[in-house]
Amino acid sequence: MDTQAILADVGSHWVVYASMPVIAAVLGYITKRVAIEMMFRPLEFVGIRPFLGWQGVVPRNAERMIRISAGLLTQRLITPSALVNRLDPDEVLREIEKPLLRTVDSVTRDVIRQRYPQLWESLPAISRDLIVKQVQAGVPRLVHRLLAELRAHADELLDVEHIAVTTLRRDPKLIVRLMKDISRPEMAFIARCGIYSGFLLGLVQTAVWAATHEPIVLPLFGAVIGLSTDWLAIKLVFFPREPRTVLGFRIQGIFQRRRDEVARQYGDLLASEVMTVPNVLDALLTGPGAERMAKLVRRVVRRTVAEQAVLVRPLVSLTVGPTGLPDLQDAAADRAVEHLVDAARQAGGYATRTMDVANTIAHKMRRLSRVEYEGLLRPAFRQDEWKLITVGAVIGLLVGELQLLLVH
Repeated sequence: MDTQAILADVGSHWVVYASMPVIAAVLGYITKRVAIEMMFRPLEFVGIRPFLGWQGVVPRNAERMIRISAGLLTQRLITPSALVNRLDPDEVLREIEKPLLRTVDSVTRDVIRQRYPQLWESLPAISRDLIVKQVQAGVPRLVHRLLAELRAHADELLDVEHIAVTTLRRDPKLIVRLMKDISRPEMAFIARCGIYSGFLLGLVQTAVWAATHEPIVLPLFGAVIGLSTDWLAIKLVFFPREPRTVLGFRIQGIFQRRRDEVARQYGDLLASEVMTVPNVLDALLTGPGAERMAKLVRRVVRRTVAEQAVLVRPLVSLTVGPTGLPDLQDAAADRAVEHLVDAARQAGGYATRTMDVANTIAHKMRRLSRVEYEGLLRPAFRQDEWKLITVGAVIGLLVGELQLLLVH
């Protein structure tokens, strides 16, 4: 078509031509929103396995992403010793002393009463109280010793990776929310990018259609718009890693640019959902180091009970006999392990403030290399990136076909 014919055609069908870049912009946005939703939804596979259906990229790769997050947490962000060493024994004692003294009172009376009921009941109340008070007097020493042992063996007793993996596996939605929350601005950027890049490509599409009127132009450009804008948007999330100046504009991957904000967000979420005091306590008593932790507690309790018993030896001998002390030590140690969690939880507020997991993680994240930091979110895209881009191309092709029907 010559120039005059093209101008005449545009004048006659200006609404169609004006709508093309607008439709392309809408198409760019729609393909991005679909890609974003496909990242996180559905949580479970919907369709006919193995190929006819879909499961969100993040939930489908949850196990791999859990391992990546846990690995980053343990290798680069936080260590057990760094957390435990912040706990001050005197502050811990101040937090748990009253409930711990009540527990010691109850345990001491129960243990002796169960094993030596007649002797215990025959003792005057003042003598029973004296034994209990003497055992209670060992509580400060017990707390200091337990914390000293925990500090000395923190890396062996507390497995941070176990805490992260166990917590994230227990609630599969948590890893999805973790990825979704820290990437929300990136997802919004991808959607906006679809509008702008789709509109620009739509202008080219309009010009080519005006010049050729070839039926293949609309579906072909639709596919190109869907594919290229998806690819470009995902790339611009991460690249360039370092700030660069292009045509007078300073550009940098939006995820890299938001490092401080992401670090704070990531630290807050892990502190409130993963590395919580209850989860740490549970890991100490049920995790890989649980057996060693129980042995440590028993050893410290037996030693403390023996020291306190020496100070009231006549009463102890009268109550349990010269050979009964080891039995009482073992029983007290077993009961101490049972009550350890309840006692430690009393210091939960202090431990949370002092360990300061959120700021610790955020501080370490700011010191990661660009590539290491990128690894926090990039795995969510990398493996299935081609699928998301392909879906964008297919949607673009279908919309192009629809445009073709409308203009004929």
